[in-house]
Amino acid sequence: MLKTAECVTPRHPDKICDRISDAILDACLEQDPNSRVAIETMGGHNLITITGELTTNAYVDIPTIVRSIVGDKYGIQTNIVKQSPFISQGVDDGGAGDQGIMVGYACNENEDMIPQELYLARKLCKYLYKIWPLDGKTQITIDENNEITTVVASFCGVESKMIKYEIERWLRELPLAPVYKIYANPAGDWDMGGFDADTGLTGRKLAVDNYGPQIPIGGGAFSGKDSTKVDRSGAYMARKIAVDLLKGSNGVKEVIVKLAYSIGVAEPVMATALITDNEGGFYPMGINGYDLTPKGIIKFLDLKTPIFEKTAEWGHFGNKFNWDK
Repeated sequence: MLKTAECVTPRHPDKICDRISDAILDACLEQDPNSRVAIETMGGHNLITITGELTTNAYVDIPTIVRSIVGDKYGIQTNIVKQSPFISQGVDDGGAGDQGIMVGYACNENEDMIPQELYLARKLCKYLYKIWPLDGKTQITIDENNEITTVVASFCGVESKMIKYEIERWLRELPLAPVYKIYANPAGDWDMGGFDADTGLTGRKLAVDNYGPQIPIGGGAFSGKDSTKVDRSGAYMARKIAVDLLKGSNGVKEVIVKLAYSIGVAEPVMATALITDNEGGFYPMGINGYDLTPKGIIKFLDLKTPIFEKTAEWGHFGNKFNWDK
């Protein structure tokens, strides 16, 4: 049984777009915690486009925010309108901002309580990014014993021999068997990255943002959305419940929590957990003792504060946010 996950750096084109969208959200929340924000960013080839819906009392200088992240070399165009009144009428009454399914997960494989293959891919990506803060990505495959079998890493502007050297150095610090294969810049060295080489789009790295490809994804992206959108707040709450259930019982190996909402309705239409124990047995259970309304989640997790650009950098789970504790 092999499992693989990838991670990308904050300078990857898709992650740049996530960071821009969430930086705009944070700027709104700093001035108006009740801002309604749904911002999408697309960038590539000398042009960055910001579009979506924004209802706020804040004044936000969007071009300045964009340039603080990417510099001055790109043209910037915006197309932003207020939130649809047909959406806001349900949210104003405390209902969910959309329908959808949200998935939360926690496991006992590491201190971050995320799948081991994602944990390792992220650790390596952070390690290499600290050396080379550039556009890049990593990928790690592990076997049934959680031992690494393959490492892949591609970084812009870095020679493959240097990448391989640092990977081997990083691997020596792990209590794991020697890696079978290392692929460093496997398509060849490259020196054109970011928006110069490829387009980016908000919400296009869903598996990286969640728990990797082995765990189901509810569907909705996170970045650029205020927390009345249960795509975001519901997913964070599902993670919090999963963490609580993992920590609260002995012998639990992993927990999957699923929440589902109807637009305009405050209470979820589904709230379930599936717990797997260390012996491989599993059992379902209902979820009690939590306020799962959007307003309740926002208050419990303190989601009106401007914390979201940080979530866009390295994934939304396992990075010591309120819902990880």
